[in-house]
Amino acid sequence: MISRDWTKETVLVIGTGISGIGAVSLLAEAGADIVLLEQNETMTQEAIRAKLPEEIRMRPEIYIGILPQEAKERITRVVPSPAVPLSQPLFEEMRKKGVPIDSEIELSFAFEKGSLIAITGTNGKTTTTSLVYAIVEAYGRKEGFSAFLVGNIGKSYALAVSGTDEKSVSVGEISSFQLEAVHDFHARVAAITNITPDHLDRHGTMEEYIRAKKQVVLNQTKKDACVLNYEDPVLRSFGKEECPSRVIFFSSERELPEGYFVRGEQMVRRLSGEEKVLMGIHDMRLIGNCNVENVLCAMAICEEIGIPAEDIVEAVRDFPPVEHRIEYVATLDGVDYYNDSKATNPDAAIQGIRAMTKPTFLIAGGYDKHSDYEPWIRAFGNKVKDLVLLGETAPFIEEAARKEGIETIHTFATFEECLAYCRREAKDGDAVLLSPACASWGMFKNYEERGKAFKAFVLEDSH
Repeated sequence: MISRDWTKETVLVIGTGISGIGAVSLLAEAGADIVLLEQNETMTQEAIRAKLPEEIRMRPEIYIGILPQEAKERITRVVPSPAVPLSQPLFEEMRKKGVPIDSEIELSFAFEKGSLIAITGTNGKTTTTSLVYAIVEAYGRKEGFSAFLVGNIGKSYALAVSGTDEKSVSVGEISSFQLEAVHDFHARVAAITNITPDHLDRHGTMEEYIRAKKQVVLNQTKKDACVLNYEDPVLRSFGKEECPSRVIFFSSERELPEGYFVRGEQMVRRLSGEEKVLMGIHDMRLIGNCNVENVLCAMAICEEIGIPAEDIVEAVRDFPPVEHRIEYVATLDGVDYYNDSKATNPDAAIQGIRAMTKPTFLIAGGYDKHSDYEPWIRAFGNKVKDLVLLGETAPFIEEAARKEGIETIHTFATFEECLAYCRREAKDGDAVLLSPACASWGMFKNYEERGKAFKAFVLEDSH
């Protein structure tokens, strides 16, 4: 815990989503004065206060749209929602006055009493984080300590951190947006699953996106550990040349002199000259090479905090696929349906199509994040029987696909038309994969809503 007298702070919280409400709750408990700004002008004060716990509902000063100058003068710290770009003029104004800008995870870490595991990366971080939490939570029940799932998944870190103690472990999925504004944040174990182009509409350049991801090791020393994907050239270089902590590499492509890797169909750990076969790649419910990497990463993290290999393997064997990530839904008339809605960028979607073993109707398209679709399309091989497109990116994907020689392409205006087409045209022995390679904005609130709509369509037809 970082010592600070919060009763002397006037904190501006921007945004009333999960992170914002969590921050307000934590700050109220700490005794801070709170100014809450909601930039969505369609919201009302009544609706915002209704989101807050009843006992603190009247605590914050609430402004909608623009923060008055008088209120700005009183602010001593700012906690923005991850969705709020830090390029806004308001932040520049605060920086000039020397007002610290803290992400919600930075604020929360100030109250952390136990150990923090922080996992980031472009793809794989949700499955890896969920798996690590499942392993830690099961072991904690046996050994008498608490585990908390926080960050991008699970509870808001701000809402969970009050429950931590000296023995507890917080397991966080941390996004690049959350890492943009950290200062004292310090993970006992950090991990970066991979770094590929994503969110360039927010970060502007790949260099800035990489810089944000590397913030996960901020304040780490050689007493701490960082788990990195050896097959990612950015991370390999970072681990060998820049990372301030002890680096543990993992690889699904080659044997490593030191680290976690695959030999044949076995996952192996080799550390300090000692080698141990941990488990077979088929001895688990997760499928695809991407999930082999996720498991290797999770194993490295959990052994680093002292969990025995036998407990880790037992938890991995029982772990179900994460919802919306290469998730088997049902088989209808001999056609397998998979929900990979969480594949919101081309690199994640590559993993989805690689996991398919049958001729596949691939459903893709959505919001344009200025991605490069060609590497994803080249990964299709001969697996894609029909490329089914929708959303604003459909014409860009179609153009890239035709350049690569893909001819069977169908475009639809609505999700329902798209699904009905696949249901009608897919035959016994085919697969239908929702793996959009794009965000869902414009058609759905988020990838979860998109995935649930896909599953509802499939499951309704299975009855």
